[in-house]
Amino acid sequence: MTKKQKTTIIRITLLVGTITSMFFVPWLLVKAWILPLPETVQKQLNQGIDHGFDGMIVYVDQAGKPPEIFASGWHDRKNKIPAYPQALFKIASISKLYDAVAITKLVNDKRLSLDKTLADYFPELVGRIENAEKITLRMMVQHRSGIPNLTDTPNFWSNPPESSKEALKLVLDLPADFEPDKKYKYSNTNYLLISELIEKVVGYNKFQYIKEEILTPLGLKNTFGSINEVNSGDVMSGYYVGIEDDIKDATYGSKLTSMLASAEDVGIFLRALNDGSLFKEREQEIYSSIYVFNHTGLMPGYQSIAKYHKDIDTVVIQFNNTTNFNGYDWNLAEIIYSRIVKIIRRKK
Repeated sequence: MTKKQKTTIIRITLLVGTITSMFFVPWLLVKAWILPLPETVQKQLNQGIDHGFDGMIVYVDQAGKPPEIFASGWHDRKNKIPAYPQALFKIASISKLYDAVAITKLVNDKRLSLDKTLADYFPELVGRIENAEKITLRMMVQHRSGIPNLTDTPNFWSNPPESSKEALKLVLDLPADFEPDKKYKYSNTNYLLISELIEKVVGYNKFQYIKEEILTPLGLKNTFGSINEVNSGDVMSGYYVGIEDDIKDATYGSKLTSMLASAEDVGIFLRALNDGSLFKEREQEIYSSIYVFNHTGLMPGYQSIAKYHKDIDTVVIQFNNTTNFNGYDWNLAEIIYSRIVKIIRRKK
């Protein structure tokens, strides 16, 4: 099946799958919540598969103990390949943590200023993005710019843009969602512009800069800029409810270059982000003033949660490869995640 055919199927089945699930999924959430808490993380993952996820991976790094990685379900449902801990996964918006660190390092090196505006860095966008003269880099990093979210535009997922330039066109000349710095509203457009800005300043590919400044110092060798850079078979399959085929190669996965990583690599990065070992002098102070230390990711076929739990000094990363975009699958993932953390706390 071609990528175009897969996209067409998504268009047809999206509404049907959503309507059907509205009648059945809420009871599944109740069941997932009230079931007796399993004794182990592995048993909780197995329950997650029973609830309808095709495959799951969980990484646990508890201070004072060797990290543990768990997997359950399918890596590739069609070819009957079981899920395995080392698989690569599309981490979607978790990549914003890496982008924010990159911005921090460039600010610390005096190559960027958090107080300069969108108009300063992209004068060609004046008059095309409302309030360009007022929106600072800080506001974009913090989702306080008021720039509309490009992934909320009509048919974004069913007819994705061919490039970053086309993606940006989706929001040009639209009215702002609010006055700069007056509210918070998550907008992927902010980070599209941030990615373009990083490349404009360093003069080469953003992921290469991330690799040089973040991945290599941490010894991370299983994090990549896009699915085009890896063997597709190493990537965990992605599934959308109502579609039988694997959608990991669907166009929106590569056109907007979702980063891929193993759960272990994300866990090591998150630990270094939270304990400060990732930063040089002053960088941790800058980062703390502009962005968060935990994140989630969501795109068709891929859901991820990456959090550090200070009270138990533990990093827990969860990947699952089944989505529906009606909110219920995401709620189910959060329930499973919270139960995993409870299991870890109980043992500690």
